This record gives sequence, structure tokens and C-alpha cells, in this order.
Amino acid sequence: MDDQNKNLILATALSFLVILGWFFFFPPEEPIVDPNATPTAVVQEDGSAALPPATGSVPTAPAAATVAQTRETALAENTRLKIETPSLTGSISLTGGRLDDLALSSYRETLDDASDNVTLLSPVGTDNAYYALYGWAPSGSLTYEQVPGANTQWSLTQGENLAPNSPVTLTWDNGAGLVFHRIFSVDENFMFTVTQKVENTTGAAQRIQPYGIVARHGEPEIEGFFIAHEGVVVMADGVLDEIDYDDMPELPTVAREAANASVVEVGEKGWVGFADKYWMTTLIPDSSKPFTSVVKYVPSHDIYQTETRLQPVDIAAGETAEVTTRLFAGAKEWDAIKEYEAAGVYNFIDSIDWGWFFFLTKPIFAVLHWLNTLIGNMGWSIIALTLLIKALLFPLAYKSYVSMAKMKELQPQMEKIKEKAGDDRQKLQQAMMDLYKKEKVNPAAGCLPILLQIPIFFSLYKVIFNTIELRHAPWVGWIRDLSAPDPSSILNLFGALPYATPEPGSLFFILSLGVLPIILGISMWLQQKLNPAPTDATQAMIFAWMPWVFMFMLGSFASGLVIYWIANNVITFIQQYSIMRSQGYKPDIFGNIKAGFKRNKAIEGDKK
Repeated sequence: MDDQNKNLILATALSFLVILGWFFFFPPEEPIVDPNATPTAVVQEDGSAALPPATGSVPTAPAAATVAQTRETALAENTRLKIETPSLTGSISLTGGRLDDLALSSYRETLDDASDNVTLLSPVGTDNAYYALYGWAPSGSLTYEQVPGANTQWSLTQGENLAPNSPVTLTWDNGAGLVFHRIFSVDENFMFTVTQKVENTTGAAQRIQPYGIVARHGEPEIEGFFIAHEGVVVMADGVLDEIDYDDMPELPTVAREAANASVVEVGEKGWVGFADKYWMTTLIPDSSKPFTSVVKYVPSHDIYQTETRLQPVDIAAGETAEVTTRLFAGAKEWDAIKEYEAAGVYNFIDSIDWGWFFFLTKPIFAVLHWLNTLIGNMGWSIIALTLLIKALLFPLAYKSYVSMAKMKELQPQMEKIKEKAGDDRQKLQQAMMDLYKKEKVNPAAGCLPILLQIPIFFSLYKVIFNTIELRHAPWVGWIRDLSAPDPSSILNLFGALPYATPEPGSLFFILSLGVLPIILGISMWLQQKLNPAPTDATQAMIFAWMPWVFMFMLGSFASGLVIYWIANNVITFIQQYSIMRSQGYKPDIFGNIKAGFKRNKAIEGDKK
């Protein structure tokens, strides 16, 4: 086995060790929880969100779950205000003042132009209800009947429909001296601003606590792939925490919450909400003020819930108090989120799942996004990014390929050393080390470029899988979604035969290779042919099969990632060939191909 092939095997083994070591030394952090929770959870009569009730109140029995309705029926049950922005459509229910109907105007469920827009929020009563709710928790002599809650009937007192630069005001008078106003405004992207006002005409000081809730009924359908976080995102005092949906029922049971809950006191710089792969709904209080961040699961009603409980507000007789918070509800677009971060939402860009290699994924996507603004196509931008990465790594690659060329020149001397040493392994190693030192050759020089490619490849995989800018992004011809596998298939001759391709999960899906995976396999095979095959038969067989194994392995990966790998292989081939020629070594590609075919025939002959 020559040293170049040893380096490749060693690099592969080290790559796995690096990944395993990372998991061992940097395990995921456990969520911070506070078992000494304050209010008691109260599920509403219609089965909606568990409100933060008055301090010291007694838990009430939750209502029976409602029968699932169609979306249209549920929307028609309540009077609604229309929401219309360049990015969003939907409505606000005057029952509870709930934001519970929202669709994304620029995103469709599938590539079909006739498919429905992506639905983000849905009202109570539908399958997988998902909504935002605001209110006030009572204190002292006040009761929940005297403050607005999940089923309060609000009146529209200002505005008509909610749109950018066109806010609406809802009002409710409790009939006992407190008048509540809720003002909704929205920008052109995905940010709502909610201002809650209270007029105190009771003749006595009052104390109440504002809150915001985002609730989901039932665990939503998720991809459930480890590469993407889907669940709760919590920013508390500048520290990010992520909790998966299936981990929420495992949170500590907190009796006074009547739920499995994590309750964290946040001094500043915080927000909390639900982040799916591409979409997010997040409560954002004033970053300079303390609040209580609550993540909980209500097992009696299968409700997943996040809350922000702001500091209690004291309202003197005859005075008016107001509290303003924000709500992000939309797509996790890089540009929009960066703008909100610049506007004061601390580290909001971390709501996108960058993973443990964030120090690579963030800059990789930033450069990819910048290239896309110049080129206008994500597929070509990925190829341009590959060129930039290869240019940055070229000094290391140059040293590696020069070392490999020198190793080829030393092959005759190495063979003589092996003959002289015989079975004396210690003598052989010492003689080899002396030769490397004399000729100033580092046999491990080829490992570093390969090792550096591992985290870069994984980071780019993370970027392509998680960022919405790759979703439904076309490249050329049949590649209409760079975040999905190549849709063509060799089983129907790439569309020439009138047969559909196998569905994912089918027994034949792994055989359904598209054009891109096949090109990938060929590019890896040609790259191997820059060097003669190993003399060891077993090793030669492993190397011969490697391109085709990778071809099948990566056949179901996102097209954008396969494009990167193909471009990387082509550039590597050109670099390695050019550098070897500059060092006086001329790779015999066609000769190596012929030798490979002859070896295969010889092996087949021996078997017969």
C-alpha cells in the first residue's frame, strides 16, 4: 500500500474521529428550567391556550377537546379583520383578539404554481391549530372575568383592515372601570407590533400583568431530521437554547403550571417562539426590560406553548398604562431577519439553525447570499462559492499535490527500501523516515486538505438544507428546487419513458439515480485515474467501488449539495493535474483507465 493511499484512508478515519470527538466534547446543552413556577395554567373553555392566571388562583378543570373543523368553518365562526401586506394575508379574530389566520403570499406548498400558499397560523378548532394571543393576568381583587382573555369579544374602534401604515385598534370595556385597547400594526415583511393600553377609571390603583402567547395544538408535522432544529427557540440574556417538540413533554412537571414547563427569568436580550425549518412565530418583548420566558407542554390538551410574561403594571386611578411588544410571524429570510436584528432584536439571525459549525455556516451563507445578489441564480452561486473556497484552500492544496508528486518520484527508492527491510517493520519505518527527511517530503501533507473539506461540506449541507433561500430555487432545466434531490431518474431514461420515478421510501428509490449523481460518480472516478491503482488487490477493489458507492449515497441529497461536490471534484482534478505536470510528473489518465479494465478482466478470469 503506497503512502498516498494510506493518507486517503487515514484522512477518512480522522474525519470520523473529528465528528465523533465533537459530539463527545460538545454535547447539546440541556434547557434551563425553574421548578418554582408562579401562576397556574388554565385551559380555556374552547380548549385554547393555557393562560397565565392570577397569582394564587386555584386550577380549573380543562374543557373537553373540541371536534376538529375545516379551516373555512372555523374562520367563519368569528368576526374578523383582514390582514393584507406584500408578504402576508390572513385575519384577526375579534374573539380574543387572536392572530390566528396567516398565510405567506410569496411561498407555495409545492413547485406547482397552482398549489396553495404556505399556511402559518390556523384558528382553534382546526387540526394543528396555531395562533398568537395577548392579554392581561389579574392581580389583587381583579378576576379573569374583568380582564381580556382568550374569548373576549373585542370591538373595532379604529381602522378597517390591517396593512402596512394602516394599524387597527380593538377596544373592550370590562364594565367595572377598566377600558382595554389593543393596537395592531404590521410592516411589509413579517413583523407585527402589538400595543396594549389600559385606562383605569375605577377610582383605585390597579395592578395587572401583560403577557403574550404562541400556542400549537398537537405536535406539528416535521421532517424530523437531525440536520435541522424544529421546535422552540429561546433567547434568554443573550444565550440561545433550542428545545425539540418531542422533548417538551419531558420537561419537568410543574404542578402550579399544570404542565411540563421551563420557566426562565430573563433580564434583557430575549425572545421566544416556535421555529420550523423555514417558518417561525416568535414573541419579542422590549430587549432592555426583564420578562419571564415560559416554554410548556399541557398534556391534558396536547398543547405546545411559549409565553412572555412581562413585569406587572401598576395603574393609578385616572391614569392610562401601555405596553408594546413585537411578534415575528413568517419566513426565516436572511435579509428580513438581519434588518430586525439591526432594529434591536438581539442575535435574531440565530433563529436560523446554523448548527455547531456556526462559525462556518454563517459566513458560508453570507457569501453565498452575496454571490446570489450578483449572479441572480443560486445554482451558479454555489459553483462560484466552490471556486472561492478552492482558491482559499489552494496554498494548502498546492503543498499537498507537490508532496504527492514528489512521493511518486520516490516510488522506486521506496520499493528498494521495502526489499531490503523485508519483514523488519522497525527497520522499514526508520529507513522511510530518513528518506522523507532527506528529500524534504511530508507523507501526511495530503491529509489536511481532505480534513478541511469535511467541515466545509457538512456546513454547506446545513446551509442548503436549512436556509429558505434554497427552497424551490431553480438552477437549469429540470433542476427546479436546489433544496431537493435531482428529480430525474435513470429508471425512466430521464423522462424519455412514460413512467413516474419511484417515491422516496420506495424499495427502488435508491436505484433512481438522476443526472447529477451520475455526473458526480464519473467526476470522482476520473479524479482517481490521475494516479495508478494500488498494487494491493483488496485496496484496489475498495477504491474502484468508492465513486459508485458515493454516487448512490449522495443520489438522494439536495441538488445544490451535489452541484457543489461536482464542481469541487472538477476543480480539484484541474488543480492536481496542473500541479503534477508542473513538478515533472505527467499523469497517465488513459493508461490508468486501461490498466483498471485489464485488472478487472484478470480478476474475473481468476474467479472462473
